[in-house]
Amino acid sequence: MATNQQRREAAKRKLERQLVRRAERAKRRKIVGVGVVGGVVLIVAGAVVWIVNSSGSSNDAANPPSSSAAPTPPIQIPTQRAAMPKRPTPLANPVSCDYKADAKGKTPKKATVPDGKNVPSTGTVDVTLKSTAGDIPVKLDRDLAPCTVNSFLSLAKQNFYTDTMCHRLGTSGLQMLQCGDPGAKGDPQNDGQGGPGYTIPDENFPQLTYGRGVLAMAKTREPNSGGSQFFMVYGDAQLQPDYTVFGSISDEGLKVLDKVARAGITPESQASSPDGTGLPALQVKFTGVSVAN
Repeated sequence: MATNQQRREAAKRKLERQLVRRAERAKRRKIVGVGVVGGVVLIVAGAVVWIVNSSGSSNDAANPPSSSAAPTPPIQIPTQRAAMPKRPTPLANPVSCDYKADAKGKTPKKATVPDGKNVPSTGTVDVTLKSTAGDIPVKLDRDLAPCTVNSFLSLAKQNFYTDTMCHRLGTSGLQMLQCGDPGAKGDPQNDGQGGPGYTIPDENFPQLTYGRGVLAMAKTREPNSGGSQFFMVYGDAQLQPDYTVFGSISDEGLKVLDKVARAGITPESQASSPDGTGLPALQVKFTGVSVAN
C-alpha cells in the first residue's frame, strides 16, 4: 500500500500532467482560432477585391477613368466683329455679269440662270436665312459684289436654298459654316460638289480680309468657279483674298453660328477630313429664305 508521501507525489504528478494537457489544448485552440480568423479575413478581402475589380471592368466602356479620358478643350470664338472690307475704287453702276454654264459641278437641283444685264452695284439688301438651328439675318452688299448678290437673290427667289443643308463646319484655324450645296444630305462623301448649274465671276480684290461676321462665296481652286455655295465666318479665317465677299452677318445670326460651332463636328466626318472640318453635329437645314423689299 502506498504511503501518504507516495500518494501526495502521485497526485502532484497527475496534476502536473493535467496542467500540461490543458495548456496544450489551449494552445491548439488558440492556433486554430487564429487560422480561422485569418482565413475569414483573407476570404473577405478577396471578395472585396473581386467585387471592386469586377465592378470597375464592367463600367470601363461606359465610364472610362477620368485620368485616361482627355477632355475636349472648349472652342475659342472671338467676340469682336471683323471690319468689313471696302473696294478701293467703286464699280461702275450698273454692271454686266457673265454667268456661264457649269460643265464640271454636280447639279442635283438646277436653277434658272439670272439675268446678267444692268445689274445695280450700289446699295444693300436684307435677307434672312431661316434654318432648323435658328434664323440667320444677313445683309448683302452690292457695292462689294453686285454679280454675286444678283445671283444669290435669284436663287433665293427660286427657293433653291430651301431644304438644303449646311455640310461643312470648321472650328479651329478656319472658323466658318459652309452651306448652299443642293446635294448635301449629311453624307461627307457626297457633300461639297453641288451647284446651280452655272458659275459666277469672281469679284474679289487684293484688300479682302476675312473674319467674324463676313459672308463670302465658296469656290474651287479654279477662278470664276463659284456657284450657290457660300460660307459664313463666325471667328478666325486666315485666307488669301481669293473668295468673293458679298455681305455681312447680323449679331443675331452670329449667335446661331456660335451655337452650331460649340456643338462641334460629328467625329466620323472629322476623322475622314484632311483639314479637320466636317458635318456640324447640330444640323443646319434651311427651311426658307426671306428677302426684304
